[in-house]
Amino acid sequence: MGNTLSRGTLLPPVVTEQLFSKVKGKSSLARLSASEPIPFNGETIFTFSLDNEVDLVAENGAKSNGGATIAPFTMQPVKVEYGFRVSDEFRYGTETVRLQYLTAFADGFAKKVARGLDIMAIHGVNPRSKQKAAALNNKNFDDIVENIVIFDSSAPQDNIQAGIGLIGDEIDVTGLAIAPAMKSALAALKTAKDSNLPLFPELGWGSTLTSLNGLAADSNTTMSFNQSLDRALVGNFADYFKWGFAREIPIEVIEYGDPDNSGYDLKGHNQVYIRGEAYIGWGILDKDAFALVKAGASA
Repeated sequence: MGNTLSRGTLLPPVVTEQLFSKVKGKSSLARLSASEPIPFNGETIFTFSLDNEVDLVAENGAKSNGGATIAPFTMQPVKVEYGFRVSDEFRYGTETVRLQYLTAFADGFAKKVARGLDIMAIHGVNPRSKQKAAALNNKNFDDIVENIVIFDSSAPQDNIQAGIGLIGDEIDVTGLAIAPAMKSALAALKTAKDSNLPLFPELGWGSTLTSLNGLAADSNTTMSFNQSLDRALVGNFADYFKWGFAREIPIEVIEYGDPDNSGYDLKGHNQVYIRGEAYIGWGILDKDAFALVKAGASA
């Protein structure tokens, strides 16, 4: 079993499924929208907009053209990777030992991929370098969403309501992602009848946010990653944001050299390097289906 993991080997199916489940639990975008497998070479999605209402046709009456707008949108996966060094007992250990490493890796990798999805799709930033990525230009909410509300910590619920108002009546609002600063501002609100009674008790200490005022919601530090001014993102995630994995997760076990450019040879330190890669894609199908609440530059 010494070659259980060699170059190009895939994670065992049970570990792969755990990874997908964990990503859905850690990413705000994944929680608020549906996922689907994406081919390595991308996938084209067609959006249909019917321009008029249905027409009442009288008996023997003539039918008219309602009209439709059809637009293609290509979801092109990007590759993300994560690697780390472990003792070479991984190489020589039993199958149980190797599975323990893989399970731990899947847990940590899932969390990083989940955060990466949010950071890339919301901000257009390379998660590790914290710099804007040219490959993500105009493929993220910060770049394309034009419905903007300025954050007011004294009236955060009004900010969210104003954002919903900018989206318009014909688009259903299905989800809300908020930054910790927005969560704190909302949690501080009290009811009009009792100044000691929180307006949103679901934001209590330690509680996991799943909905807010009847709207599916999630709170995540990824919203304000790298000192972003984003405080909330609200809109129709169910219909107008799509994401998914190319479902194969390659794992590479490197036994020689200095693959992480740390200056330490693997063999010289009795180590191996485990590197995982994932191909993940997303698409914002209609920028007008979303609104951002942003803090002012001095906030």
